[in-house]
This record gives sequence, C-alpha cells and structure tokens, in this order.
Amino acid sequence: MRRGLAEPSRWGNRWLALAALLAGAALIRLVGVRYGLPFPLLNPDEQNIVPRAWRMAHGGGPDPHWFDYPSLLMYVLAPVQHWSDGPSYLAARLVVVALALAGIAAAWWLGGRAYGTAAGFVAAAVTAVETTHVAYSRMAVTDVPLTLGVAVALVLMIARRLPAAGVAIGLAAGFKYPAFVLLAPLVVAGWGQWRRLALSAALAPVAFLATSPYFAVHLGQALGDVREVQRFGRLGWLGFENDPAAPIAFVERLWEGMGPVLVVGALGLVLALLQRSYADRILAVFVLVYFATLLPLDAHFDRYVLPLVPAIGALAGRVRSLVPVTLLLLAVPLVWSVRETAPLRRTDTRVVAHDWMRDHLTPGVLVAADPSTATPRTLRVLRLALPGPGRQPDPERDVARLRRLGVGYVVATGAVADRVRAAGGRYPEDLRFYEQLDRQGKRRFYRTGTGKLAGPWVAVYEL
Repeated sequence: MRRGLAEPSRWGNRWLALAALLAGAALIRLVGVRYGLPFPLLNPDEQNIVPRAWRMAHGGGPDPHWFDYPSLLMYVLAPVQHWSDGPSYLAARLVVVALALAGIAAAWWLGGRAYGTAAGFVAAAVTAVETTHVAYSRMAVTDVPLTLGVAVALVLMIARRLPAAGVAIGLAAGFKYPAFVLLAPLVVAGWGQWRRLALSAALAPVAFLATSPYFAVHLGQALGDVREVQRFGRLGWLGFENDPAAPIAFVERLWEGMGPVLVVGALGLVLALLQRSYADRILAVFVLVYFATLLPLDAHFDRYVLPLVPAIGALAGRVRSLVPVTLLLLAVPLVWSVRETAPLRRTDTRVVAHDWMRDHLTPGVLVAADPSTATPRTLRVLRLALPGPGRQPDPERDVARLRRLGVGYVVATGAVADRVRAAGGRYPEDLRFYEQLDRQGKRRFYRTGTGKLAGPWVAVYEL
C-alpha cells in the first residue's frame, strides 16, 4: 500500500522539478529578449527570416523565394506577425523562447528514455544553462528550433517509434538542413528491420517537403542557395581566420557552452562506445557523425554545435555515479549565461547611432553603411558588403569612389572593422578602407559599448 501511495508522489516530484527547471530557463532567456529592438542587432539572420514571415502574414503568400534556410520557422512565425504593422522581432523572439523551453523538455525526455530519470534531469539541465542555447533562444533564427527537432527525433528512435522518428527528422530539417544527419542514427535504430527502416527514411523527405514545399517548386534555385551556404561554410567567415583547426575549434565551442560538464559528456560517450546498448548506439552515432560533418568547415560558429547539446547532456547523465558532480558543475555555464545577460539590459551603441543620424543628418542624404548597423528610414542607404574568405572585395569600400557616388556619410562598426584589422593580411582592400576613413573622413559621431551602452563601437564619418 505504501509503495502504491509513493508512486504518484514520485511522479509529482519529477514534474515539479521539470516545471522549476523550465521556469528558471525561461527567466534567464527572457532577460535581454528586447535587446537592440526595433532593429535585429542580436543576429543579422533575423533580418532574413522575420520580414519574410511578416510578408507571409500580410498577403505576400507562402513562397519565401529564398532558401538559405528552409521555410518552417517562417511559417511558425507568420501567425504572430499578423497583428503587427511591420516585422515584429520581439514577437518572433518570444516564439523561439517557447521552442527553446520545448527543447529543454525534449532533452528531459531524451535522457530519461535513454538512461533513466537522473539522466533526463541532467540532459534538461545541461540544455537549460548551456550558454549558446541560452543566447540563441533570444534570437528569431533556426538553430534552437533545430535542436528541439533533433532531440525529439532521437528520443523517438530510442523509443523504437521509427516512422514517427522519420517524420521528426523531416520536421527538424524543415527548420535547418543539417537535420538530415539524423538519418545515420535512424539506420542504426532500424538495423535489420529493412522495410520499416525504408518507410521511416522515406517519411523524412516527405515531412520536409510538407514544411518547405517551395523547395521543390524552385528546386534549381534552392539547391543553388544551399550550395552557396555550404561553400561559404567551407571557406570560412570573417572573424575565424585565426582559429585552430576545425576539430579543436568546435570542441572549444562546446567547452564555451558547457564548461567542465563536457568532460563528463565525453566520458559518457566513451562508455556508450564500449557498452553499446540500443540507446548508446543511437546517441553515439549521432554525436560522431554530426561532429564529422563540421570538420570540413572553416566557419566555426558556436551555433553549429547546438544540436549536440541534448545528446551530450544525456550521455553526461549516463555516468550515474557522477550525476551529483555533474549537476554541481553546471554552476559554471549558469554563471557564464547570467554574466552574458548583463549587457543585454543596456542600449546598443548602434541604436544610439541610429537616433543621432535621424536627428542630425539631412533627410535623403546618401549614407554608406557597414553590415550589422541600423540606419534611419529618412536616409538613402548604400549597404557595404561583408568581407570574408572567398568573397570578392566590395569596390564600394573606397572613399574616393564613395565621394564620386555622392555618398555624404559612412557608418562603420567594430563588429566588422575590428575583425578586418585582426586579419588585415587577408583583407588588404578592406583594411585600407578603414584607414582611409580615419585619415580622410571627419568623424562626427562615435560611441563604444561601455557604461550604460553595449555592443560594438560605431562611428559616423562625414566624407
């Protein structure tokens, strides 16, 4: 009788623990969610996604005409854009916060299904405080939704619900193409069940096309966009020129997100490779195959490792004797995440620059602007291209040429200029441009992210 009475209490405690974890995760993510608004200054990809979702909600039709990313996130965001007169980055970010919380719950489900209740709590706690997951939960971009989809697909494989896992793979790929890597652990999960495996694998592209139907309609353009994104990923990106080789760089990204818990996760991976239970094989194959897909990349974005977080969290929870230690070690990424929220409560320097230009520059004047800056609608803007490996230098990055074009002012930011200077030998034309601005331009405005301000330095030069 006592045992029967204890069972509901035990389940109640589990749900209470999950609810408390989700409440804390929501709190840390909501702090700073308004940063930079009304401009997409947290992540430039927001400007690629949210306005398209807004146009879909305002009669623009469901065709995004753009396939750097699939369409599912735009479709998810479109309903909350319906009541806004312009793209609402806040509404979009709040949707992603909700998806992030769902991803934490999915990590709980994944760890619990694979290795038991304690592992479920560890996996959810790792995902809740991992610094990259916390940061990208505030951004209306595809990486946190992809992480949710990956966790759901993996847990469905471990639960032996292979057709549902195939659908989940397609939905995850509807957020971001790398989710198709999940076909590798799906093969492991369905090994020997060939008909069932074939059906499950076939459901993945069907579900993907159901969420991104215009990928098939514009197949040539879509494949071209995907190839271009992959090409830039292999060539690298501005700011990663001095990074170590890809394996070391991405391990560093994992460490920057998890801290010492990564060591426990690596130990769990080793044990999984040695003991090879059903769940072990699925999680180990996913972690190893996904990490292998990162190795050809010279663009070492921290967000690229996010899909690994729930799986590594579950593997960390696999080491049962270290669960108390693992939970204590999570204080490290928690402190990092809290520390990184502090600047997000301040005003971004680029917002201050926007307001200064609105108040001081003649309406209609032509302004050349670096990427990742905000300019008033009253001005005409010439957007300067982002430098990067494998990209042709922008001919507009020349003071004499800008003067001939009638440009009156240049808006420069350290988000671009400091990275160019750090790798000046790779970008001599761009480096020369910033030196020209310092020598020949009259600096009318300058702010740096100190005191009550956050963000990179920003300057307005009069030519």
